[in-house]
Amino acid sequence: MSSTSLSSALAPYGWDDAWADEFAPYAAEGLLPGRVVRVDRGQCDVVTAGGTLRADTAFVTPHDPLRVVCTGDWVAVEPGGNPRYVRAYLPRRTAFVRSTSSKRSEGQILAANVDHAVVAVSLAVELDLARIERFLALAWESGAQPVVVLTKADLVPDAVTRAHLVQDVETSAPGVPVLTVSARDGDGLDVLAAIVVGGTSVLLGQSGAGKSTLANALLGEDVMDVRATRDVDGKGRHTTTTRNLLALPGGGVLIDTPGLRGVGLWDAGTGVGQVFAEIEELAEGCRFHDCAHESEPGCAVLDAIGTGALPERRLDSYRKLLRENQRIVAKTDARVRAEIRKDWKRKGAIGKAAMEAKRGRWQ
Repeated sequence: MSSTSLSSALAPYGWDDAWADEFAPYAAEGLLPGRVVRVDRGQCDVVTAGGTLRADTAFVTPHDPLRVVCTGDWVAVEPGGNPRYVRAYLPRRTAFVRSTSSKRSEGQILAANVDHAVVAVSLAVELDLARIERFLALAWESGAQPVVVLTKADLVPDAVTRAHLVQDVETSAPGVPVLTVSARDGDGLDVLAAIVVGGTSVLLGQSGAGKSTLANALLGEDVMDVRATRDVDGKGRHTTTTRNLLALPGGGVLIDTPGLRGVGLWDAGTGVGQVFAEIEELAEGCRFHDCAHESEPGCAVLDAIGTGALPERRLDSYRKLLRENQRIVAKTDARVRAEIRKDWKRKGAIGKAAMEAKRGRWQ
């Protein structure tokens, strides 16, 4: 197949000249380029110019869980064989990674080469702003542009109430588009479709957030299974059990993911900083460069809370995510562990000095 025909066949899945250049060494070996549309138990479905192939990932499954083949990867596949093998994947432009729930705190890659991370949040239940901030931290860290989509907007018919909910989310998502969408009546779908066209988008959110319904609406057909949510808490069962990459009729591709119960950070310090950009900007005005924003004099962050310019909930969430991320990084980085111990000793010395000063006043 000529390079022109190859590009034409794979273009709907995101193939471009830059990917072709990356693939050139593998093309010289007679391997086929393709994009992973689904991974399941050591095997994957790969869409190629000649159709979708089933391939084994054994050759590219190292001990590092962040280097396994995942949905969204561009790979080099053997042209034949039984079984057929994926020989390599191309360097990822972006990667959405979370920490696992295992005691080893390993990273788990959810999707690769994503342009937009669409965080679906249901309006059928009370907004959990802290969880939204957590999703956004991972999205920013991945290198993708986050978008928050408030689904099931038809359940909030009052325009004023809906506007207040959007405002609450916008306060927790600086620099992130916040859309309200109703897949049932189509409201807001055109705006979302215009954002995701031409690139790769991943749908993220808890079970019951309406991801599969939203995916079907964008696809224009019922491709993904949909089940009703529980009335008691608005949660749903896992209708999507694997990550699937699907071509959108208007251009671009969509990766639908299973509902995520746990969303642990994984070396997401930069992402946390972007989610709480206003706090980090305020921190530049603190008297001390290492201010912890707890009780230090001249703390611009605490001053902002005192005046009402910064919600205290935001600072609490910021601290929590920073501590969590620091713990994760410390488990794999000896330098960070040493810095944490040094910080503990510094705070301990400050506390001891304060106690001695108090005793001196009492005597």
